[in-house]
Amino acid sequence: MGANDGIVSIASLVLGVAAAGASSSAVLTAGIAGLVAGALSMAAGEYVSVASQRDAEEADLERERRELERSPAEELDELALIYEGRGLSPELAHQVAVELSDGDALQTHARDELGFDDLRRANPLQAAWVSALSFSVGAALPLIAVSIGGDPLRVILTVAVVLAALAALGATGARLGGAPIVRAAARVLLWGALAMAATSAIGYLVGAAGL
Repeated sequence: MGANDGIVSIASLVLGVAAAGASSSAVLTAGIAGLVAGALSMAAGEYVSVASQRDAEEADLERERRELERSPAEELDELALIYEGRGLSPELAHQVAVELSDGDALQTHARDELGFDDLRRANPLQAAWVSALSFSVGAALPLIAVSIGGDPLRVILTVAVVLAALAALGATGARLGGAPIVRAAARVLLWGALAMAATSAIGYLVGAAGL
């Protein structure tokens, strides 16, 4: 998603500026500024979002810790009911709950009651840099394409590179998710093309008005 955002955002930006009649250096400057601003914005937004999620997880863990201290027997019964719901007999469910709780009761409740997994816990810094990196990688494609040649080659090349990249991303995402590849690629292509067409039209109108 980050790479897709980078491709569409920067492609739309540079095509809009180019359609306004700006020089190659102005188009490239706008693209670089958009890449930096977009990557930082993605990183900041992702950090805040994931940090909020992490805070909520920590609050849930603290609440569970207090409940275990106040009423361990009730929490043990609650855990046994979870295992019963997964198909174990009441006796076996109780035995499993007791044995797992003897190790680390909080971790057991966090995993089986709250659905937390230490390997998949929210990490704000990791989410921030991954988001910024994926956006930057995607944004670099239209930026490189628009820097090659002059009008109208740079516009044609940028559109071609962007559409090819969007189709590849859409198909890859669909294949990984087990969704129909053609439909996914077509959907990404349609919205990417509409975004580029809209910004190009706005840029042309702004340039024609001499603003």
